[in-house]
Amino acid sequence: MGIQNFYKIIAILLLACGCNYKTTYTVPEWSKKAVWYQIFVERFRNGDPSNDPSVKDITGAYPDNYPEDWSITPWGHDWYAHEPWLDKIKGGNFHAKIQARRYGGDLQGVLDKIDYLDSLGITAIYFNPLNDSPSLHKYDARTYTHIDRNFGPDPEGDSQLMESETPDDPATWKWTSADRLFLKVVEEFHKRGIKVIIDYSWNHTGKEFWALKDIREKGPFSKYADWYNIISYDNPATPENEFRYEGWGGRNIYMPVFRKDIIPPDDTIMPFEGNLHSSSLRKHIFDVTRRWLDPDGNGDPSDGVDGFRLDVAAEIPMGFWREYRKVVREINPEAYLVGEIWWLKWPDQLLDPAPFMGEQFDAIMNYRWFRVARGFFAQAEPVLTPSEFVEWIKKLNVGIPAENQMAMMNVAGTHDSPRLSTSFYNKTLDKYRAKPSENPDYKINKPDSITLLEQKMFLVHQFTFTGAPHIWYGEEVGMWGADDPDCRKPMVWNDIVYEVERTHFYPDKIRPADTVKPDHNLNEFYKKMIKLRKENPVLVYGDLDFLIADDNKMILAYSREKGSEEIITIFNRSGSEQTVMLPVRKKALYIELFPDNKKDYKTNNKNLIINIKPLSAIVLKRVGT
Repeated sequence: MGIQNFYKIIAILLLACGCNYKTTYTVPEWSKKAVWYQIFVERFRNGDPSNDPSVKDITGAYPDNYPEDWSITPWGHDWYAHEPWLDKIKGGNFHAKIQARRYGGDLQGVLDKIDYLDSLGITAIYFNPLNDSPSLHKYDARTYTHIDRNFGPDPEGDSQLMESETPDDPATWKWTSADRLFLKVVEEFHKRGIKVIIDYSWNHTGKEFWALKDIREKGPFSKYADWYNIISYDNPATPENEFRYEGWGGRNIYMPVFRKDIIPPDDTIMPFEGNLHSSSLRKHIFDVTRRWLDPDGNGDPSDGVDGFRLDVAAEIPMGFWREYRKVVREINPEAYLVGEIWWLKWPDQLLDPAPFMGEQFDAIMNYRWFRVARGFFAQAEPVLTPSEFVEWIKKLNVGIPAENQMAMMNVAGTHDSPRLSTSFYNKTLDKYRAKPSENPDYKINKPDSITLLEQKMFLVHQFTFTGAPHIWYGEEVGMWGADDPDCRKPMVWNDIVYEVERTHFYPDKIRPADTVKPDHNLNEFYKKMIKLRKENPVLVYGDLDFLIADDNKMILAYSREKGSEEIITIFNRSGSEQTVMLPVRKKALYIELFPDNKKDYKTNNKNLIINIKPLSAIVLKRVGT
């Protein structure tokens, strides 16, 4: 009996007998209260220039050709300006060629800035992939087992240590200098009460991954031949290399995908049942997972990571995620799993995450919420009125349990989307044609003052709404940038001198010259929002009730209420001052938490009369009668 038929029969029997094969998992309490900060290590801080990558370290990643004068790019480099070596890279436009850039960000840089992160008030860190990899993004792993050699203090020594292991035998695995430094980073975050999750793709590796290299060498006789979708093996009798495999997206040779048993055998219908084909592959993934959840293997996971962000999660069969979640929770019952559940049909339809909640993931990266919120607060495509915003929010939450809603990672900018300010500055669809290589009219300069007002309104919403707020590194100091790769500029720090951004993506185009430096006022605004959320648990646990959705005045108001606690947030999205009559449940006294903490409001016949400035928000807290 084939494996596909086996899974199909099991699924049919379960449905026929009405069996409920779901396992209920509670959502980790800490994840509901989280304020997330996402770090892309290569672009966060270069704390140790001695470990900067060489051409040898990055060979195997796109674009796979590097001129002799290739070198690390200075941290303060004008983003669109061409390094001396850049135009010697073969093929592609500027966005393709800058995949060859490295800035030297590393874990020492993270360690150096932990106090900065702690001072923001954030409570959880999400690291983009740290696994050893030749690329800047690290989704093309050479090995899952180790932290990237250039993120630690001894790249050459770590490389030799990795070569001395048997990659699929945990008994031979060692701790590299980069591994140990990462564990130190985890320890320092934990000392400050900050959780840490790391990013893995169990869907694909890089073309330099050790198992694929073994298949390339041994062909069908490799013990890992069933791990990937191999299209053809090399024929030693011919001068050509006929070795071919399926890559992510079909053609991406830099990211070979794992073989899957799918029910029905169509991976365009998501979610789909089945599992990763190879049991030895699944074992390897579980071994790597155990390594980072409980590094010393003593049954106490406090020295390990606190969960995982799972890349392209909808492209992996549901059976694998059930199995994976069981393994993870057996090691750490409080581990958090968040899936990248994103596209159903590009660029308009986003996937409903409800089927993934509970037995697979605690939450998703909540791009659906961001698209709707952007539609209202930025008045960007798809443009929404207050009432349309309310209707969309209600639709998005259908079928998602309340505790999963609380744990949603409410993202704005990320490594895969335009930065928040730039997304608001450009009113086109948030991800579609959102960079100058795809849209010559896309605005790449520093967003204007109106955009900043819209952004701050949105942030008040993000930090008073259901779900855990998320910050993409640098948003808090006013960084701007179009879609990937422009959203991955080096972090802006006080002690680094940055060139004025004056170069356009198109060399013959003129753009405004922008000074690059931290926006300290915006940084304080973020701190204020974080403090507001942390000091008011009702913003985590409170029920959501929309009070006003006035399309004529462009007024939106909602309450978060739990027991005797209530907070009301009011937004004026119009361009003029508005007087708002706000209905409340009973006569009470409300104090203003935002913007200035200096006013109080007393109800008049169960209404609050409030004047609100254009493009602004007010947050009120009920304190008595």
